[in-house]
Order: sequence, then structure tokens, then C-alpha cells
Amino acid sequence: MDPNKKLVIISKEKIFRKDNCSYCDNIDMKSIPEGLYKNFDVIIIAVKSTNYKFHKINIEKIKTASHIFSYLFDIFKTFKNKEVNYLLVSITPYTFLAYLLLLIFRKKIFVYLRSNGYEEYKTILGPLGPLIYHIMYTSVTFKSNIITCQKRLVKKKNFDLVFPSELDANWLKNTGKPLLDKPRLLYVGRTKVEKGVFSLFRIFDEITIDAELSIVGNTENLKLRNKNINLFGFKNTVSALINAYDSHNIVILPSFTEAHPKIVDESLARMRPVIIFEEIDHIIQNRYGIFTSKRNAKSLSDVISFILVNYLSIYDKMKKNKLPTKQKFILQMVQILN
Repeated sequence: MDPNKKLVIISKEKIFRKDNCSYCDNIDMKSIPEGLYKNFDVIIIAVKSTNYKFHKINIEKIKTASHIFSYLFDIFKTFKNKEVNYLLVSITPYTFLAYLLLLIFRKKIFVYLRSNGYEEYKTILGPLGPLIYHIMYTSVTFKSNIITCQKRLVKKKNFDLVFPSELDANWLKNTGKPLLDKPRLLYVGRTKVEKGVFSLFRIFDEITIDAELSIVGNTENLKLRNKNINLFGFKNTVSALINAYDSHNIVILPSFTEAHPKIVDESLARMRPVIIFEEIDHIIQNRYGIFTSKRNAKSLSDVISFILVNYLSIYDKMKKNKLPTKQKFILQMVQILN
């Protein structure tokens, strides 16, 4: 850590605190601050949660606010240090108000765009959602330094493009072919509406082939009748998560909107084909092993069957993929934020 280089990371993500330890659900709130900690004196300002979260954040300086006023006051208290950079993670009502406060006091602001807010707000709020997001987006990006993982998320000409990743040597070694006795699908992530998991559950109820689906994530509040859907909760170590990928033969990402989903890189690193739905087919780019389905049972069944029949040739072609690593991603962020 360089005490002379201060970085305040501001997010709407919820953080649970217990016994002087902090926990979050979104892996970015753990991996980005921890990765930047060697180069900056990092402070996190986020929202307080009363519910247990999964990922332990190994950063000492974390402020969690119970309401918007304490959230803004925590930001204001950092102004006593003049040489500070501010990183807003995503555009939300909270980070929008944080931006206005930082702008008034003429602070150096970076905004990290991880997903398409227009599509997310439409999924969550309906027709008015994109308009609400557009007002926030236009304001926040006006005088900020933009960092993004997808060019399509940015309307300005000047921005920094990064390639987020959690991949290290553990992900890239000891890969092997799975059992192909039946389709064993895996979803890894949060169970939110915009992630498409509830849509996937409905489709899986109608699917005609003999297949299993496993969910790794925040599954504690899910109650499902389909006996072919297995709920496993979070995996608390990288090795356990890798084992989850390795014990399945296909990974599925049912999201309505995505920018650079890490589940895809993790799947390809473990040599597992990925099924996505056509709303996010822009994420395929030049990677092999990603297949698109329409959002219905027949199309999904057809894609699953195609993958199983052609699995060995798909497996061989996936070896040619060049995947981003966590080390390179953090190095990109350090260079931009310095």
C-alpha cells in the first residue's frame, strides 16, 4: 500500500459487517479493492446490510451507510485529504448523488461501467427505467473519467477499456473432459430478475430432454418444485467453485443484460461450453465455445443436444481461446487510476 496515493471506492453494493469483518455478494467489491490495495490507500464507501453476505473483503477501511445522508456524509469526510481519487462503481441513484457532491467540490472522479444500465433499468422498472438511467448517465459521465469493460456501454469518445477477470493459475491448470452421460447444466451468480434465473426456471419446467440444472449463488430464499434443479448456495473457496464447474458439462448464463460476465471466462477456462440467450449475444466476440439459444424450451433443448453430440470437437476448439487474467486486469486499473 502506498499511503500517499488515496483511492475512495464508492458503490451502492450492500456490505454486511460482523466482528470487524466485512462481507459482500458481488465479487467485484472484493477483488477490485484487494487488487488495488498494493498501490493505493483504499477506502470503501458502500451501503449497510443486515443480511449475511458471502465474500469476505480483506480491506480495513470500509464505511457502510444505513441511509443516503450518512452515505454522502461518509464521502464528505474524505475531503480533508486533498490528493484523493474517487472511483464510482456503476451508476445508481446513490452513486449519482455521490457524483454531484464530488463535482461540487471539484474532485477527480472515475466511473467504472460494468453493465448496460439502460437494459437493467428497463428490466427492473419497465418503460420508464431507461429514461431514469439516461438522466443519471448523462450527468455522471459529463465530467468523469470513464472506465468500461464494453465499448457499447459508452457514448463518449474518450474512455479506458478494461478486461475484468478473476482468472489466475488455479483456473487454467488441470482441466479435463467431463462426464457426458446426460446434460448437467450449471449457473453461477446472483438470483436477481435481470440475471434471468426465474425465466430459466420456467423454461426448465417445460424442457423435454432429461437434464439437470445446478444453481451456485444466493439460493437461500428459493423454493422450487422441479426435482431436476439443484440449489447449492455459494462456494466459499476458488477450489470449490472450480470443482463445481468441473462436475458439470455445460454452463448456462440466462441474463437479460450483460457486459463482460466473468462466468463466461471461468467456464471457458475450465473448458466448459456456455449457453447464453440471444439478448446478450454481443458478448461472444471472438471466443469459441459460446452458444446462443432463444428464450424457450425447444430452442434450449436443441442447443443442449447439439453441444452434447459435438462436445469433443467443441472442446478441442476451446483450447484456442485467449482469456484475460486477474493480474492483467488489476494492472490496467492501476495504470488508469494513477
